[in-house]
Amino acid sequence: MLPNTGKLAGCTLFITGASRGIGKAIALKAAKDGANVVIAAKTAEAHPKLPGTIYTAASEIEAAGGKALPCIVDVRDENQITEAVEKAVNAFGGIDILVNNASAISLTNTLETPMKKVDLMMGVNTRGTYLASKVCIPYLKKSKVAHILNLSPPLNLNPVWFKNHCAYTIAKYGMSMCVLGMAEEYKGEIAVNALWPKTAIHTAAMDMLGGNGIEKQCRTPDIMADAAYSIFTKPKNFSGNFVIDEELLRQEGIKDMDAYAVSPGHPLLPDFFLDESPDALASAMEEHGATAAFKVGKAQAKITSPVGETFKVIEGSINEEAVKSTQGIYQFVLFGAEEGTWYLDLKSGCGGAGKGEPSDKADVVMSMDSGDFVKMFTGKLKPTMAFMSGKLKIKGDMSLALKLEKLMNRMNAKL
Repeated sequence: MLPNTGKLAGCTLFITGASRGIGKAIALKAAKDGANVVIAAKTAEAHPKLPGTIYTAASEIEAAGGKALPCIVDVRDENQITEAVEKAVNAFGGIDILVNNASAISLTNTLETPMKKVDLMMGVNTRGTYLASKVCIPYLKKSKVAHILNLSPPLNLNPVWFKNHCAYTIAKYGMSMCVLGMAEEYKGEIAVNALWPKTAIHTAAMDMLGGNGIEKQCRTPDIMADAAYSIFTKPKNFSGNFVIDEELLRQEGIKDMDAYAVSPGHPLLPDFFLDESPDALASAMEEHGATAAFKVGKAQAKITSPVGETFKVIEGSINEEAVKSTQGIYQFVLFGAEEGTWYLDLKSGCGGAGKGEPSDKADVVMSMDSGDFVKMFTGKLKPTMAFMSGKLKIKGDMSLALKLEKLMNRMNAKL
């Protein structure tokens, strides 16, 4: 991993959303140099599903060697941002680095994204980034370090990144557009850059989106913290860049990326918005052994089982443990060669599967081509890749949808 150099000693970082995840990892990395960290986040009391508060994060930062100032901040609230910045300046004498890390996400299509969620994503991601930057800039201009870092993706206008979650993409790209504009506006005064992971990062939010087992396909937040540290220690003329964590760290001489993996050697899930299309990403994952089925390569026998045969195997794989651990009812609306409606009940009694609609309302409705359905259950098409590429449409509980992948992995050998 990237070693600390002490260059951030005495610097003050204002980090939004720093009570957990990537924001906290960046804070802890800077704290090892003896930096001051303003934890600007909402979580003052423990959340039932998400670990950490601004106060527990503050304790960890101080234990790591830094000074912490926990501030209750909703980044959509101008008064709260302004008050937190004033407290930081009073406590530490100024602000040297702003990290716009706070973000809201909903991977839903246009009709299924309530305006309340649209407003949340726009307010936290785009407006919150703009607001925090606006309030911090007068102090950043006085700093010798002067960096703004937005955790946002490269601007990629391939429609595939918009069609399945338009509102989220717009909100994240708003953060990236702040980089584009402010880097030019404050050229020579403040370095403004974006940082984005090449692969999925294991955080509490990822657990909620991906369900059990998703962590094996992720890297730890440490890779983002190291990449951020590298950016902060660069001069002000390093600005206007859309940095990918792995690419930057390789330039820094880091060769062993397994050091950042949750499960070293396990295939990793590519992150959204990168240059490659989802189909290309899926192909790349296959080539690198994303599943046991893919490892067979060209010698693998062609799967000819129709949907009905697939469901026979699915039904045979259902057991009490699967029902107890999943607690969800799935409905599959298939089109193409084998058009029809099928169900998988992993909630009621001993469970069940078959043709037709489930006896109770489905928690998740999945729509896709029947051929792709068979590929998905035989391991030839990863569910996440199917969703990202638009081959799979999902309505309902996303975390339950992704839980299904665990069952699919157990059935690969049988299919």
